[in-house]
Amino acid sequence: MTAAATPLSLLDAAVSGAVERPTRVVVVDDSAVARRLIRAILTSDAGIQIVGSASDPATAWDIIATQNPDVVTLDVEMPGMNGLTFLERLMRLRPTPVIMVSSLTEEGAEVALRALEMGAVDFIPKSSLRADSASGRRSEELIAKVRTAATARVRPALVVNPVPPKPTSRVTEPVGGRVIALGASTGGVEALREILCALPADCPPVLVAQHMPPRFTARFAERLNGVAAAHVVEAQEGQLIVPGTVYIAPGDRQLRLGRWDRNYICRVTDDPPVNGHRPSVDVLFRSIAMAVGTQAAGAILTGMGNDGAKGLKEMRVAGARTLGQDMASCVVYGMPKAAAAIGATEEELPLEWIADRLLELCGRNRAASVASTCK
Repeated sequence: MTAAATPLSLLDAAVSGAVERPTRVVVVDDSAVARRLIRAILTSDAGIQIVGSASDPATAWDIIATQNPDVVTLDVEMPGMNGLTFLERLMRLRPTPVIMVSSLTEEGAEVALRALEMGAVDFIPKSSLRADSASGRRSEELIAKVRTAATARVRPALVVNPVPPKPTSRVTEPVGGRVIALGASTGGVEALREILCALPADCPPVLVAQHMPPRFTARFAERLNGVAAAHVVEAQEGQLIVPGTVYIAPGDRQLRLGRWDRNYICRVTDDPPVNGHRPSVDVLFRSIAMAVGTQAAGAILTGMGNDGAKGLKEMRVAGARTLGQDMASCVVYGMPKAAAAIGATEEELPLEWIADRLLELCGRNRAASVASTCK
């Protein structure tokens, strides 16, 4: 009787949705060692199934076409076709959530950021994956990224129109007034680029916490500086905060806004991770709540987890204006959902509306002559 009931109970569970279908993954990497490592990490999770692996683009394409995976992990260097070329083809012909596996170098950062702009959901550095696999920390991170990617909305690549060279003479007066704060994780590279491209050159200062490792944030700031009207820099300790400048939290550092006399400055420290992150959105938002209060406006953007939700709530309690990116425009609706659940956001908006709304909340309107450089 018991044996007969078991298949029926499993069928009932499957019909009701209680049995979760495993996340189907294809691993693409020209290194046999890397493929074995990634397979071992991912198959340690019962909710992930490896449905194929490939060392070259042609084999990878055949497997993806026949297996229809939920997620692809993709090496940036492969024989015959580099990862970016393969990614472009995949996003054009068969849009699929992709996690790039890159080297933790300046060149690797450039390629990974370009991949995110082309539609990849996330990336993980290959060298740190190898180094930390024994501890399990990176193993857990890779598993979490894959499972999140399976639920992500794949967004088409944005077309970037580089801005003309910025004038050497610009506003350098310190500010003690309006400040904008932004926090993001998975999908944040594209979201931040769209928002910052829509801000004018004389916008209020903007502080950004984007989950990203070291080396990547400096290159990220350089790329944004090439397309945004405002100046975009990687934040430095003690740096004076001025209008028309965007400050990106350095990878593996915490960024806070501090006060010096009547001015604002960047405080960049090696304080421990918060919510498992350094930089942490909560750390940035809490400092904005304490130092700026009613003069601030903040937005929490696409990303997995709940980092930033409590900090944004503290900003709202302190009198700041607070926004969340809506579910439909998020790659991953984790962080905005967590913020909305605790009443941290006044309103949720589509990504393309957020820049104008932030300026409005700061008492500004985007000049009619300023056109977005991201179409």
